[in-house]
Amino acid sequence: MLETSARLLRLLTLLQTPRDWTGTELAERLDVDVRTVRRDIDKLRTLGYPVDATPGVAGYRLGAGAKLPPLLLDDDEAVAVALGLRTAAGGTIAGIEDSSLRALAKLEQVLPSRLRYRVGMLQAATVTVPSGGPTVDPDTLTTVAGAIRDSHRLRFDYRGHDGVASLRTTEPHRLAHTGRRWYLIGWDIDRDDWRTYRVDRMHPRMPTGPRFTPREAPDTDLSGYLSRGVTTAPYRYTARITLGVPAEVAAERIAPTVGVIEALDTESCLLRTGANSLDELAIYVATFGFPFRVHEPPELVAHIRTLAARLGVAVD
Repeated sequence: MLETSARLLRLLTLLQTPRDWTGTELAERLDVDVRTVRRDIDKLRTLGYPVDATPGVAGYRLGAGAKLPPLLLDDDEAVAVALGLRTAAGGTIAGIEDSSLRALAKLEQVLPSRLRYRVGMLQAATVTVPSGGPTVDPDTLTTVAGAIRDSHRLRFDYRGHDGVASLRTTEPHRLAHTGRRWYLIGWDIDRDDWRTYRVDRMHPRMPTGPRFTPREAPDTDLSGYLSRGVTTAPYRYTARITLGVPAEVAAERIAPTVGVIEALDTESCLLRTGANSLDELAIYVATFGFPFRVHEPPELVAHIRTLAARLGVAVD
């Protein structure tokens, strides 16, 4: 019985890899005959694992079933899932906290003591600081992800940064997460151009639209594209500023949702950022504590000169 159970676990591990297996291949891996493989496949199906037969050949793959069967995780996967659930319990997806804690309790109940110790050690040594950012409805994320997967147009009511609501129709391309906010990168049908949307400001309309042929991505570096889209494009003033510190040092203080950093040499870097207020730009850059030089916009250069004169008079 022990040998059979161990073989079933080994068979399940093989079927969880994203490929089709012929009966002969599985028999060779398990060192049994094809008839035994068929019997073991039937046992897995009885246990609730949806093992599908590949049409045309005597092959198998693990499919999706009507209910969730037990999952087989190795040590590193179990620790990763436990830590991910702990993170999700205090994350930016609204309403997922309780579900994450319930799932975590079930997982920790069956973890071997050595893995429970690893998870507990990491938890004890870690302090979670709430992001303080907006939360996202998990149903909205699921709807957007499904539209991306199925290449369906997505219609949604969208509230811009100015508070004005509008109806948008897009060909959704990718979801992006910065650690504080979720964004959708998609092709805006009405504006005939790529746009970036904050998911917490979206309210999808159902059902989703017709299928579309996915377009080539707007940039091979989607993370850089997102940073540029949320730090400069939406704002009245776009600033280009040289910082007198290495790019790595600047990146420790400046989030990718605030500005795009480009290394110039080992001692300096270029910051591109934006705002609707010259005061906000001037004060923000001054609080970095870095040496800096403003190149543009000219309105910001003039404004900083005025502020410097005003502050100088205040302390004379």
